[in-house]
Amino acid sequence: MTLDSILTEGRTEYGAPVTSKKRLLEYIAAGIAADNTEFDADELFNELLARERLGSTGLGHGVAIPHCRSSRCTQITGMLLKLEQAIDFEAVDDEPVDLIFALIVPAEAHDEHLKVLGALATAFNEADYRSKLRSAENTEALFKRAIAS
Repeated sequence: MTLDSILTEGRTEYGAPVTSKKRLLEYIAAGIAADNTEFDADELFNELLARERLGSTGLGHGVAIPHCRSSRCTQITGMLLKLEQAIDFEAVDDEPVDLIFALIVPAEAHDEHLKVLGALATAFNEADYRSKLRSAENTEALFKRAIAS
């Protein structure tokens, strides 16, 4: 799996203006639904929220990977956000989150879902990778840095 196979510049945003976990999940759902008409924003929000209620997807180091499976999803879809200001995300290290990679996978893609999540967690555990993303100055640079690894 390469990031450029699941992420587009249109689903990447530098300086996303969200102020809470709930607003972030709404923002993600709306952004993905606007980019891909197979998704319904309200339904996607509820799926993301339901997954988040099982336990925070905040990995630590200011990173979260909210994710869910969706019956409307036909291919793995990602969205990358660098928040304007870090927010509380109930991460494992209690640090606020400013880097978000949302992941939506087809409902039946159990193994692939776990593989992609593992690859994302490995990438975001690298301090250099996080630093490169955080030092991006705009959406285009954020996208290019994200897919370069």
